[in-house]
Amino acid sequence: MKYSKTFIPTVKEVPADAECLSHRLMIRAGLIRKVASGTYCYLPLGWRSLLKIIAIVREEMNRAGAQEIIVPSIQPKELWDRTGRSADYGPTMFSLEDRHGRMNVLGPTAEEVFTNLAAGEIKSYKQLPMNLYQITAKYRDEFRPRFGPIRSREFIMKDAYSFDDTPDSLHESYMAMYDAYCRIFTRCGVEYVIVEAESGEMGGSGSHQFTIPCESGEDTIVYTEDGSYAANLEKAAIDPVAPSVITSEPGESRNLPAPQEVHTPNVGTIEAVCDFLKTKPQDMIKTLIYAAGDDTVAALVRGDHDLNPEKLTQTLGGAHTDLADEQTIEKVTGAKVGFAGPIGIAEKVSKLIIDHAVAAMPVGVTGANKTDYHIKNVVPGRDFPLEGDNLTVADLRYAGQGDTRDGKKLLFKKGIEVGQVFKLGTKYSTKLGARFLDEQGVEKPCLMGCYGIGVNRIFASAIELGNDENGIVWPIAIAPFEVIITCVNQDDEEVAKVADSLYKQLLDAGIDVLYDDRILRGGVKFKDADLIGIPVRLTVGKRGIAEGQVELKLRRDAESRKLPIDKAADETIEVVASLKKEISA
Repeated sequence: MKYSKTFIPTVKEVPADAECLSHRLMIRAGLIRKVASGTYCYLPLGWRSLLKIIAIVREEMNRAGAQEIIVPSIQPKELWDRTGRSADYGPTMFSLEDRHGRMNVLGPTAEEVFTNLAAGEIKSYKQLPMNLYQITAKYRDEFRPRFGPIRSREFIMKDAYSFDDTPDSLHESYMAMYDAYCRIFTRCGVEYVIVEAESGEMGGSGSHQFTIPCESGEDTIVYTEDGSYAANLEKAAIDPVAPSVITSEPGESRNLPAPQEVHTPNVGTIEAVCDFLKTKPQDMIKTLIYAAGDDTVAALVRGDHDLNPEKLTQTLGGAHTDLADEQTIEKVTGAKVGFAGPIGIAEKVSKLIIDHAVAAMPVGVTGANKTDYHIKNVVPGRDFPLEGDNLTVADLRYAGQGDTRDGKKLLFKKGIEVGQVFKLGTKYSTKLGARFLDEQGVEKPCLMGCYGIGVNRIFASAIELGNDENGIVWPIAIAPFEVIITCVNQDDEEVAKVADSLYKQLLDAGIDVLYDDRILRGGVKFKDADLIGIPVRLTVGKRGIAEGQVELKLRRDAESRKLPIDKAADETIEVVASLKKEISA
């Protein structure tokens, strides 16, 4: 393709609203343009790259035995109501009413539709296993779209859904997708790590997340230095805190005075209480009230810790939870928000969940279940129970600095989630009627798996990983073009003739090549070539032609080398093949 005929609107200025490096470079290199918050046009270079990613994903999915279909993005809301995920997604899901008064959603994903399809078609175990996938746009009304395509309101996702008859068969389907994902990210030329993950609103019994480490990522990878453990922040398990870590003197809690009620007018936050009572957050006990369906749950975490909603959900057996409203909190605690406490709360809720770190505290300060009052000298196990029929001590919080797993220090780094695989089990098949008859003629629900890849996120992550002060440095497999021919003296007939000849030779050899035939200064062309990041550059100029040479330079390297004109095409073809081999090695 010739540059002069291609829409590549590069710009020098750094966009004011671009929040991360990849977003800035996408706009500067003319890959995307913003339409509205969280929605983008993908221009020719950006779309070419996306198409290459999609092609890799499609090839590996087909290789793994999945079959491509397409289902509607406009989905009946009734299906989502039947699985309960209307509540899980809440305002994140776009809803629309058609002219007949029927409620629909713009699919943020497609478990419900695929399961509904399977319910109408699968009758016997002989039809299983089955794996269906699609590559389409998805829609999520993000509260705050950020980082360009990394968190947008419309994005391209590959989502696949497997249906199996036995746990062993489900595991085989799951691992086939797991292995396919490894091949996909390797072929795309991006570094990735695999971590244990929570299933979240997807449900199910197991999940792994594929994450590309980079500083602009919104996800946090938690790992041990020896590599024996890695998980995302929502999943990361923590060793219980030993009482000796908190208690400065052995047996100190046994000699503490009785609980003391203290008047704390209009002091309802951890920070305000600590300032008022001259204490520290780690000495506070937070009592959080949640609604879990028709049940009310109290959860206790230390004042310097944050409750992990995913861990709470898993502790409650997968029940959807939301922070209770003010009316419910006041009914349960007898106090306004900010003054809840654990003393006597077990009798007023369906379930009391206590984080390990709270159970290990020798003494704490907490709300008094009385507006404008807190209680000092509260001892877990003495002043509120640590055992009981409706009581559980569990790992409830996010991992933090200083925590360990199996005695090993936990470390943290940022990353972008680009894919995740789930074992869903029967969560959707039971609710939507996807059943089959086994060999004995017994009807059973299909065992399902779900597998998603964010195509736009691979695109953005590759730029986050591959860049320098001059622009993008693409992996060759997903670069918009493999080679750029920069003709420095396009208005010179002899120079243009050599450039034209190289262009035709590379095209005939199947090389994806961009020919910069613009009548512009060489410096402008070099800057644009570096900005858009094509992996291989051939420079053709008057001085080189006089010497019978052209220049070859890899975008990632500082140095270039001279090639004889008659061998330039063949050597460039070999370089391209070598770069592709590096990625697949």
